[in-house]
Amino acid sequence: MKKMISRRNFLAAAGVVAAAGVLTACGGSSNSTAASASTAASGAAASGDTIKVGVLGPLTGDVSVYGQAVVNGATLYLKQVNEKGGINGKQLEIIAMDEQGDATQAVTCFTKMCDQGITALVGDVTTTPTLALAAESADYNMPMVTASATAEAVTYDAETDTVNENVFRATFTDPFQGIKMADYAYQKLGYTKAAVIFQKGADYNEGLAENFVNEFESLGGTIVDQETYSEGDVDYKTQLTTILGKAPEVVFCPNYYQEVGQILAQAESIGLAVPFLGGDGWDGLEGYATADQLKDAYFCANYAKGSNPDFENAYKAEYGEEYPNGFAPLGYDAAMTVVYGIQAAEDAGLAAGDDDYKQAVIDAIAGGTINGITGTFTFDEHHNPVKQTAILCFDGATPVLKEMF
Repeated sequence: MKKMISRRNFLAAAGVVAAAGVLTACGGSSNSTAASASTAASGAAASGDTIKVGVLGPLTGDVSVYGQAVVNGATLYLKQVNEKGGINGKQLEIIAMDEQGDATQAVTCFTKMCDQGITALVGDVTTTPTLALAAESADYNMPMVTASATAEAVTYDAETDTVNENVFRATFTDPFQGIKMADYAYQKLGYTKAAVIFQKGADYNEGLAENFVNEFESLGGTIVDQETYSEGDVDYKTQLTTILGKAPEVVFCPNYYQEVGQILAQAESIGLAVPFLGGDGWDGLEGYATADQLKDAYFCANYAKGSNPDFENAYKAEYGEEYPNGFAPLGYDAAMTVVYGIQAAEDAGLAAGDDDYKQAVIDAIAGGTINGITGTFTFDEHHNPVKQTAILCFDGATPVLKEMF
């Protein structure tokens, strides 16, 4: 039987902050948060009964393109709930903070949010800060839904066979992505020889790479080479030249889009012309690689453009721009999941923030069905969503849906 973590319960901070919402950096810097994101809480009530929801992500720094998208997507949904009357007449008060892509800052932000009395958290965004939050939030039994952190350990410790009871995710996991892309490469595309290049020491990159390799080999394929690089590297030609010499039919590149763009450009420069495959870290790649570099390339994602015009139109109306990547729909669905749980706790007449309230939120999510814009999903025993994945290819340099797989 799976063990469930539920430790010391959080005592909600007394009082209600009157502001409609708060967006701050956690390190004390007043200029590090995106001013445009201050609109995040504009739909929340200024006074009266409110339910505080934390929204956490990197709004500045190297991965801010993901953080801003998640926070905007989550905020859009929470604002829509408020515009429809809130939850049983109570408005949602959004407390959004910028953790700057740093695990220590993420924990600092979370404890500040707890001091302000949040009842649930949408966050974090990338894997390493979310792992830190998962450990910290267990002590509070704080309902927590990450939109996009993919490491298996966020919700489940395989070594101890322990489920993190309070933590859920709207996205699929690293193992799921690695396995899916290996299946797609071997079964759908017909490749039998693959190489892999990834950043060592990074949970996301290593998780996808390991599971791709294991699945590809289990299907009968051959991994001709595995190359790694270190954080901060910008020259990948040595690794790519080694791969070129091993003559793979395809290269799996489970890295984030900025590095992927550089890797593809350098692969082209040395004559490595085979197709590349990736995971959802490729979302945002448009503008970082050319059509020639992306020929016959595929990656998996939770959402494909055009899948939900209502969401896309609402996002543009709210923020004055097209939704930037698939992380915005995931933020929207993560907020929807949190609200699903809060609705159950409110319907039960429980006091926001107390032990029974938070447990009711967790229990409702665990047993619920979410009709999200990335698909309708339930949660498995490890609190991962049960849903299909979108396989995207490129029309020129623009990602488009190939099929659901």
